[in-house]
Amino acid sequence: MVIADLKKSTEQKMDKSVQAFKGDLAKVTLLDARTIGVTPFEKKMTQAIEKAIRESDLGLNPAAQGETVRVPMPSLTEERRKELIKVVRHEAENARVAVRNARRDAIHQLKEALKESEVSENDERRAQDEVQKMTDRHVADIDKLLAEKEKELLAV
Repeated sequence: MVIADLKKSTEQKMDKSVQAFKGDLAKVTLLDARTIGVTPFEKKMTQAIEKAIRESDLGLNPAAQGETVRVPMPSLTEERRKELIKVVRHEAENARVAVRNARRDAIHQLKEALKESEVSENDERRAQDEVQKMTDRHVADIDKLLAEKEKELLAV
């Protein structure tokens, strides 16, 4: 039971890391090549957000549409696209680190269980291999999401 519970909790932690990365990528969405859509968590703030964007020194002219604020943007320069890709890559690396930390914690708990004779060496080794496979799968998911976002940002 110790190993099953450990694998389940580790899987959940890794899933949460991937979901958090997806959330980071979705914070600002591109409605089309030149429009950013901002959907506030508090729906009452839509008008305040629109006003704040309009009054900023950015030279933008937002328009509220229901619960979303649409912000038409000048086309991104190649330099700006590369900066955005660096930000996205940084977020991806943070997600990978979170997944690896979950793996490290799981392996530590397995070794502790082995010391306490709660599991056999074979079960501990098999569980470590399964945790590594989980890690590889989640890192691959993060890499796939990163590649999709980079492709989206580079599209002209």
